[in-house]
Parts: sequence; structure tokens; C-alpha cells
Amino acid sequence: MALTGRAGLLAALGAVAVLFAPEPGLALAGIALLLLALILADLALAGAVRPLRFHRAGDSTVRLGNQARVELIVENPGSRRVRGALRDAWPPSAGAAPRHLALDVPAGEKRRLVTTLTPTRRGDREAVTVTVRSLGPLGVAARQGAHEVPWTVRVLPPFLSRKHLPSRLARLRELEGRHPALVRGQGTEFDSLREYVVGDDVRSIDWRATARRHDVVVRTWRPERDRRVLIVLDTGRTSAGRVGTAPVPLAGALPRTPPGEAAGADAVPPGWPRLDWSMDAALLLAALAARAGDRVDFLAYDRAVRAWVSGASRTELLSALVNVMAPLEAELVESDSAGMVSAVLSHAKRRCLVVLLTDLNSASLEEGLLPLLPQLSARHLVLVAAVSDPRVAAMARGRGTPELVYDAAAAERLNADRRAITARLRRHGVEVVDALPDDIAPALADAYLALKAAGRL
Repeated sequence: MALTGRAGLLAALGAVAVLFAPEPGLALAGIALLLLALILADLALAGAVRPLRFHRAGDSTVRLGNQARVELIVENPGSRRVRGALRDAWPPSAGAAPRHLALDVPAGEKRRLVTTLTPTRRGDREAVTVTVRSLGPLGVAARQGAHEVPWTVRVLPPFLSRKHLPSRLARLRELEGRHPALVRGQGTEFDSLREYVVGDDVRSIDWRATARRHDVVVRTWRPERDRRVLIVLDTGRTSAGRVGTAPVPLAGALPRTPPGEAAGADAVPPGWPRLDWSMDAALLLAALAARAGDRVDFLAYDRAVRAWVSGASRTELLSALVNVMAPLEAELVESDSAGMVSAVLSHAKRRCLVVLLTDLNSASLEEGLLPLLPQLSARHLVLVAAVSDPRVAAMARGRGTPELVYDAAAAERLNADRRAITARLRRHGVEVVDALPDDIAPALADAYLALKAAGRL
């Protein structure tokens, strides 16, 4: 049961009447009985909310920054008209609108109500409850009840780095279309035979074919295809840090300040977590590698396997990746490097390119990954990609006051630590990509193309 504003207004008018009544006690009792009678009559004549039936339809997936439409079908099997309001409750990050819907369902009929979702975070957004308030004919009181009508909308990563894909595909086609007389070495595939021309590497001469044809014949080579790329996403505590500024896929789709915080002159737009920037880079690399004809697998790990994708075809790869990435969240625990290396070695039996998306945190790497790198790099080509914080670079340029100088010194110390850990990784034969949030995806794609051009995959 719920009382409306009209009931409060009647009560206020009754209180005024009591003040001027010759018998205030009797007047108060009479007004109270009259108001109670009106409330009971309204409740008796209002349409019942418990027998209502609900069904949902609409979008079950949406990219972050886009909008989803979820339909709620209300069926009234009762004998009275249900007129009032309905609230379809969703988590705040789902961005549901409108929050309250007018409801008018005659007996034996159905009505379709639409809620628009504009999510502000990745992951699964589940409907909470549907609350219906059915007004009586007098508008004094209403019947109220809640119903569980489950529905889940999965908010997928936006894949903003897709804009870099055409230029990298053009470089890939250029790479595959180079002069076929490439120097033979690790990471090249035999393509065809042709006659020798001046300038060809004599090491590419095929002596058996030359003897059969009575003419000098050379082998031609092409960049490798059907290689394997294993993308490993570190979902430990270092991936939870927010860096850069949160990009907005659609204008006005995402808030520029966190909920509950007032935007002021010194307000800093919220950054994406490192995990989201790493996901964006992983999607660009996976799309590029799949177009290059390579097999792409994906592993998310901190202290356990959080997600695993293997064997997806080129057409299904991106769909599979965004679906397993969507519910992933950074775990506030230190990643188990030994378990991660063990998982990589158990899933990747043949030599492949292992791309580890993590942070160049010197303390975590020195105690965790660095001692285990020899056994990993002995079997695979390892590439470590990390997202650097642009605020550190801005702090390093600070001058003018003692506080800014101290901040700049701390930032330079952090940058020196990152350079030192990068040098140690490269001494172990590991390729390293350390770039700002907006540059990490194209930089990782360029590193992949460079390895492919050098025949190192």
C-alpha cells in the first residue's frame, strides 16, 4: 500500500477544519474516519498488482558508449484496470531512462514499455526489480508490489582503437607484397620457385630444381602465416590503476566526472583503468593478427584463469574476445607470476608470440616475472606491453615551486625505474612496448608488424 500526495492534502485540509470546528475532538474523529474510508475504498477499487505478468525483450549486448533498448511487456489478467506508475530498476551504471513510466493497462490487455540504457561501465548489467503502483479511482491510495523480471545486458568494450586498423592493414599488405627474394632465415615460409636474376641472394638458390631445369632457380619467401599469437592479460592489482582520461565513444554518452562528485575548476576527468586500455590494445592486435592469417588465443590471469579463448576462426575471433573481456574486472591481489607462466606453457605447446599486457612495476616484476622469464623466453618469443601514466610525464616537467620540484623528482625516479626494468627485460630477449594510453594500441600493432617483417615470429 502507498499513500499519494492527495491523501496528504486531504489530511492537511482536515487539520485546518478541526481548528475552526466547535467540537475539535469529534471533528478530528470524523475526518480521520472519512479519510480512512476513502483510503480503503481506493484500495478496494484499485487494480491488483500481484497477478500482473511481465516479459522482457530487446537488446542483450551493447558496446560501451552506445545505447540499448529493453522492452518490458506488462500483461493484466485481472478484472480491473491497472492505472498508475511503474519503476524498472537497474544499477546506476546502466544509465536507465526514464526511471519512472506511466502505466495504464486495461483488464485482459498488454502494454509495452521501453527503457533506454546508456551504460557507463563494462560488464553485465542486470535488472533489479519492477515496482508497480496501482492507483485507485480517487487517487488517494495505491496498491504497490515488486516483481522480479530478470534481464541481463552485457556491456562490451568499445574497441576505440579500431580506427587504427585500416592503416595497419595497409602496412600488412605492403609487407606481404614486398619483393619476394627475401633473405632466408627464422620465421619465413617458402612461397615458390623462379629464375635467378642478378642481385638475388645466392643462398636462396635451389640446387635440385636448378639441376632438373638446367637453369638457375631460386626460392622465394613470404612472411609467415598461420603462426600462433597468445595474448596474456594481467588482471592483477596493477591493472586497476586509472591512467589518462576516459575517452567518450559518443558525445555525451559517458559522464566526465565520477558519480557523486561535483565538477569544479580543478576536477580531473576520470581515466580508464589500465585493464581497459590493455583490452583495447589486445583487440587491435587480435584483429590485425587474424587478418595476417595467424592463430590468436587469449588468456586472462591473476591468481587463476579468468578467461580463455582458443581456436576461434577469423570471423568469430573479435566477437569471442569482447564477450569474454566484458565481465573482467581487475582483482586487487598481486598476480601469481609463476602460475601465469605455468598457464602459458601448458596452453602453448608450440613456439609462438606471447604478448603480455601488464604494468612495468619494478617491484612486482623483480619479485615475480623476471626470475621466470628464462624458461618462458626459451620456448617462446615474448613481448611485454605496458601503459604508462601521462600524469607522471606532466609531473616530470613541473618547475617553479618547491612542491612541483619534489613532484618532478619523484616522477623522474619512477621513469628511471621503468627504463631500468625495460633494459633488464630486453637483456632477457624480451621485446618491450611502453606507451601512453592513447598510443599503446597502435604501438603494439607496430611492434607486431616489425616482428613479422623481420621474420621473428
